[in-house]
Amino acid sequence: MAAPDLSDDDIRRILARTRTIAVVGWSPKPDRPSHRVAAFLKAKGFRVIPVNPGQAGQEALGEVVRASLEALGAEIGGEVDMVDIFRRSEEAGAVVDEALAHLPGVKTVWMQLGVVDAAAAARAQAAGVEVVMDRCPAIEMPRLGM
Repeated sequence: MAAPDLSDDDIRRILARTRTIAVVGWSPKPDRPSHRVAAFLKAKGFRVIPVNPGQAGQEALGEVVRASLEALGAEIGGEVDMVDIFRRSEEAGAVVDEALAHLPGVKTVWMQLGVVDAAAAARAQAAGVEVVMDRCPAIEMPRLGM
């Protein structure tokens, strides 16, 4: 399976219903894409929760950095709408599985540019979770005038 064929309306709908985003692979380094995208999303009014085991317990973007989606799920449960994955494609499946197991309210799994895992996407879709692959919300939002 290739990246899901989503229309501009699909992307708009996904982003419009999203309030809270867990950014897996967030980096505290300002030159990293995960840092810049998280800051962009925060500036657009989303609640952005950084996930990075090496930074767990620190504060960033007005949130405590969580070590994992499991830890995040134990703390806030179903309040995460989207998981934005900044990990290599071969690591995305484990992130998707962790999201499905520990974030009961997750509606969207978003895999960043260059991140594609068809099997993980199929598992998420089978669980009723929408999937965006190989795209970036910080590119899509301006392109769509959001």
